[in-house]
Parts: sequence; structure tokens; C-alpha cells
Amino acid sequence: MEQDILISELKNLLNGGTAHVGFKDAVADLPFSLLGERPHGLPYSIWQLVSHIKIAQWDMLEFSKDANHKSPKWPDEYWPEATAPKDEAVWNETLKQINENLSEFILLVEDKNLFETIPHGDGQTILREALQIADHNAYHIAEIIVLRRLLGAWKS
Repeated sequence: MEQDILISELKNLLNGGTAHVGFKDAVADLPFSLLGERPHGLPYSIWQLVSHIKIAQWDMLEFSKDANHKSPKWPDEYWPEATAPKDEAVWNETLKQINENLSEFILLVEDKNLFETIPHGDGQTILREALQIADHNAYHIAEIIVLRRLLGAWKS
């Protein structure tokens, strides 16, 4: 019973939108032409933030399920060099991968013992990885919203 409550709360947290804007809303109706903009001298664009979310979330998912997974080199391989996607197909595929990886991670949350140590880790659990994904995504989603506000592309 308590485990079911925890799983439900983790799913809500991972999907966002309870205490803050979720990822899908943060990127909804975003003009493609703004993805590479870096207003006010900020060091990143919306594209770079979204790509970083994709890479980090994928890495935590793969680590959680695959003992042979090799994480990208930090920090270089966690951030794209390009400030904008090559085209709309790349943008759409990135959004699709983020959603698919999150759905797959939520299946782990539902199916695995949240408290059991991941055998190939050094103390991590599925619970810890779930909280890390939620925290990391929320941080960068907030940055996306700030960028959208600076670019005049956020609902008031």
C-alpha cells in the first residue's frame, strides 16, 4: 500500500506539472526559429537545454537497467555544441526520445524494487535515480521557461 503511494507520487513527479510546469508544456508551441537563440548573453539555448535533458535522462535510464552501459564523458558529451537543431525532424525526434525514455524509466519505477541497490552501481537505487531525473529535469525545464520569457515566447 505505501509502496503504491510512493510509486504514484514518483510518477507524478517524473511527469511534472504538479508544483511546476512539466516538460511537454515547457516546449509546447515553441517556434522552431527560437530554439538556437541565447538572449542576454546566456551560455545556452533552448535546444542545448533540451538536448542535455535528453542525454542525461537517457544515461540515468540506461545505467538503471544495463550493467554494461558506459556513460558519456562529463561534461563534454552531455551538452551539444550546436546551439540549434539541424532541422525540425531532429527537434521532433529529440522530443520523442525524451518522452519514450521517461516512459521506459517509469516502467522501471513500477516494476522494480525502489529500494534495492542497483547491482552494478555504488549504492544507487531506482528511487534515487527517479528523484535525480525529476530534480534534474525540473531544474532545466525552469531554465527553458526563463528563456522563453526572455524571447517573448511564453504565455503570460
